[in-house]
Order: sequence, then structure tokens, then C-alpha cells
Amino acid sequence: MKEQVKNGTIITPMLFPYDPEQYWQQVRQIIREEVSNLETQKEKSISYETPGLTYKPLYKIAEVCSLFQITKPTIYEWIKHGKLKPHKIRSRVYFLWQDIQQLLLKQI
Repeated sequence: MKEQVKNGTIITPMLFPYDPEQYWQQVRQIIREEVSNLETQKEKSISYETPGLTYKPLYKIAEVCSLFQITKPTIYEWIKHGKLKPHKIRSRVYFLWQDIQQLLLKQI
């Protein structure tokens, strides 16, 4: 193929019936639409809520720490003294919502 020279730059001829600027505008628009579609799909798919569930039944250690603003060693002390009862599911430790509610009521 023969290359054209325009204003000192080499232009390769395109084999489709669009003006190059119009073509790139359409490509950019399509990319924007696809990215926005992916973002909305991602927002819809990330849903950890169970319909009808008004509270979270199990809490991880980190969540309990942030809720009470304490450290993990304090949680372990509470377990040792019987304030909290741990529930193990596979290799993870969880705490029941009711137990946490009781602790919150005792602290008030």
C-alpha cells in the first residue's frame, strides 16, 4: 500500500468509509458505554444483603473489634472470662448477634 504524506506526517490509508476523526469518536463512545455498563453490572452484582434479613446474624472478630473499639487480645480475654461465646465455622471464628447485643446492653 502506498502511504500518503500530509503536513510532514505519514498517514496510512484506512479501509473503511468513515472519516478517521469520526471513527475514533464512535470508538470512544462505544468504550464509554461499555465501561458504564460494566460499572452498573458490578454495582448490581455486589449485594451481600439477604432479602428480609434485618440484622447480621454472625460477626467476625475484626467487626466486633471495630464495634466495641477494642483490640483482638481484649476479645480473647472476653472469651476466656465467658463474656463472649465463639462459634467456629471451619477455620473462622464468629460471634452471634444476640451475644453482642447482650454485651452492648450490659455496657450501657
